[in-house]
Amino acid sequence: MSPKILVIDDDTSFCIMLKTYLQKKGFEVTNAFTASEANELIRNEAYDVVLTDIRLPDSDGLDVMKSAKAASPKTQVILMTGYTDIKAAVNAMKMGAFDYVGKPINPDEILHTIQQSLKKTAKSDGSNLEASPSAKSTGDEVSFVKGVSHHSNKLHEYITLVAPTNMSVLIMGDSGTGKEYIAHSIHSQSKRGGKPFVAVDCGAIPKDLASSEFFGHLKGSFTGAVNDKTGHFEAANGGTIFLDEVGNLSYEVQVQLLRALQERKVKPVGSNTEFKVDIRVIAATNEDLAEAVRKGDFREDLFHRLNEFSIQAPRLSERKNDIMIFAHHFLAEANHDLEREVAGFDEEVTQLFLSYDWPGNLREMKNTIKRSVLLTRSGLIATAVLPQEMSLPSVSEESVALYKEDEETAIRKALDQTNFNKSKAARLLDIDRKTLYNKLKLYNIDL
Repeated sequence: MSPKILVIDDDTSFCIMLKTYLQKKGFEVTNAFTASEANELIRNEAYDVVLTDIRLPDSDGLDVMKSAKAASPKTQVILMTGYTDIKAAVNAMKMGAFDYVGKPINPDEILHTIQQSLKKTAKSDGSNLEASPSAKSTGDEVSFVKGVSHHSNKLHEYITLVAPTNMSVLIMGDSGTGKEYIAHSIHSQSKRGGKPFVAVDCGAIPKDLASSEFFGHLKGSFTGAVNDKTGHFEAANGGTIFLDEVGNLSYEVQVQLLRALQERKVKPVGSNTEFKVDIRVIAATNEDLAEAVRKGDFREDLFHRLNEFSIQAPRLSERKNDIMIFAHHFLAEANHDLEREVAGFDEEVTQLFLSYDWPGNLREMKNTIKRSVLLTRSGLIATAVLPQEMSLPSVSEESVALYKEDEETAIRKALDQTNFNKSKAARLLDIDRKTLYNKLKLYNIDL
């Protein structure tokens, strides 16, 4: 049976064009032009892939993604986004989206991403250990690349130090910085290296299914439990469980998780029998969990249980000496995936890569290079095939003027201009809120 795809975009002609293209490739395709229309279709039909624009006239692609995941956790969601929405798309990935593709859309790139998402689903379906897309194997992921920068050396020093132990590790860093690769590197260098490594996307687990996802269930234990299910903890027994974006777990799920980690025992839903599990826990977050603890959004005891050792994943823009190492790695990967033989990058592209801020970090670079390889018809990637927005100034004139002053004065001026609205001040300074909070603390600026 042909995979079913739902394509959602308010650009009617584009939507129909993409439908025609995908039908010719053997897919069963349905169009929707609004979020409400899409949600109605999702309620009445199960789709293998949902392909949605991140901006829709009556809502957005994130709401559609939530509806699709709630209706069928196996559904893979791919977002179509412009440059200005990359950060939103990256955030959506921690909530369960499979991937995003940048506009203008290239049909071949869309086809390749859809095929990769279906491979992931097929791999999960073929294993009794991973019955949900919230858990994934890393077999299709790129190998961890060691850079040469100071940040990379420090990162690998920490990995080498903690890997042989059984300590729980908390990996912190922005989306797209390679936190899962760090986790897998720790696992592969540990005594558990030959045992399972189960990656769990905490943002993709519906609250009412969390117990079943983590601990499994018995057939008939609740409506829809048509077979026994192996939970992630049992799947990882003897190895490592990686809790990606652990800050997304609801408070109730945090309680269940804490008990399992403390006692190293789990009980499937519908069962009266507990069994022991021997697992190492590695968690990752792009949030400030310490701040979440202070606000009461994250349990302090769970935070300390996960944070026996912490590692900071650096942003790509902080690793200038590593940028072209990663670029050539992703180029080789894209050449292999797309069966191309692009030799490298011209000098202008190299300089642009080194000066660009990379808000989506390694994931943005990977997607950018894959798209560029697809479009390149010569031996080297040129700026003509890069997203146009990469060549545009990444900061506003106001922020440039502000940064001509010393940093503390710039921050105080931005706060004054925005009536002490920290979110607006951060945007004006072209930094994120977390960085602004750190600077406020550094300069003892009280609000």
